[in-house]
Amino acid sequence: MLAFSASHLVLFMGLGVQELLLIFLAIVFLFGAKKIPEIARGLGKGMSEFKRGVSEGDDDDTTKSTPGTDGKAAPPQE
Repeated sequence: MLAFSASHLVLFMGLGVQELLLIFLAIVFLFGAKKIPEIARGLGKGMSEFKRGVSEGDDDDTTKSTPGTDGKAAPPQE
């Protein structure tokens, strides 16, 4: 079992507990406690949509074929 003391805890990019607490309080003050879950929900939906788009883009690249090479006649050119 790992034990961490608050004095040795560095959470994110060199920021300590006091700095992260100050940032969190500033965010709560700016946006309000009711708005924060809505913002987090929107970010989560945006991230999942982005991941879905990236994975669909990868699938499209591998399944996309050149016209006329999939056994069908190429569409007429005008």
